[in-house]
Amino acid sequence: MHLPVYAHPTLTVLVDDSDSFLSSLSFQLDPMLANKTFHDTTEALHWLRNSAPDASVPLHVNFDMQNLPADQCNVALDLERIYRISEQRQRFAVPSVLVVDYSMPQMNGLEFCAAVAHLPCKKILFTGAADEKIAVAAFNRGLIDRYIKKSEDHALDILELEIAALQDRYFDSQSDTLREMVALHDFRFLCDPALTAVVRELKRSMGFVEHYIFPNPTGILFLDQQGKATLMMIETEQGMCAQYEIARDSEAPRSLLNALLERRVLAFFSDPFGDGMYTNSMSENWHRYTAAPQVCVGQETYYWALFDLPGHYFGQRPYTYAQFLQELQPQIIAA
Repeated sequence: MHLPVYAHPTLTVLVDDSDSFLSSLSFQLDPMLANKTFHDTTEALHWLRNSAPDASVPLHVNFDMQNLPADQCNVALDLERIYRISEQRQRFAVPSVLVVDYSMPQMNGLEFCAAVAHLPCKKILFTGAADEKIAVAAFNRGLIDRYIKKSEDHALDILELEIAALQDRYFDSQSDTLREMVALHDFRFLCDPALTAVVRELKRSMGFVEHYIFPNPTGILFLDQQGKATLMMIETEQGMCAQYEIARDSEAPRSLLNALLERRVLAFFSDPFGDGMYTNSMSENWHRYTAAPQVCVGQETYYWALFDLPGHYFGQRPYTYAQFLQELQPQIIAA
């Protein structure tokens, strides 16, 4: 079980030639699942093709093509760009899951899915009972990711569960390349099932709807619906030793050094004028920058704690999911 490098709410796109069915389905879906409806396949195709997310990876390649072999290229990761996705207003409008009817007059659901096969969104065929054999064949060919019969008992509940699962898969597949690279260094926890389970439980229990890896200090940035930012700082034994050594070399108070040495605190020195490290100006108030760590034992031992993330870490206040849902609602009613 792997953790995506980042994940945030996205759009579910519903395509069906029946306006009344679309209106009913959109209304009945969990209001936390933002959706956009189309009864015209041509319009839907145009919108999807123009709404594909920017697939650029935050990499900078720096090498001398004439004098160095390819295996000695220097590749730099701009990790700060990942959590700054939270500043992008359009992130929630990314189509991650497509739910399409099979029997439609302009083109059938499988023809529609084939037309957008190059897009990263996951695809659900929402079929009538007579279309099941066709749907099974399409699933086996990899043209669709799921199929659900409209006539099935609890079809709406099944659809919501599958949408949520495919949204997870969408971000998992988007993260593959980056995760392999960052997991070689300070983000090994992304591939550790024990820490992944802790992160997923925190999102469920505390209402976090977005997460992003955070570069300094190493950890996970969470945002809730209202945009409140919480940092989950994550350290290994090696990281805890480094924290102690930096504080010791900076002549930190003995009380702080003992607390770090005994693993009683994690320190997040979030002063807006500092570099994230301990300075002598913090000596009398070091408790303000620390929290008691929780321990997660997985492939290695992790120490983690939650901190409020100060606003100066953002270039601008993140546009929130609550705002997006509020602005989307009139569009759904009008449709």
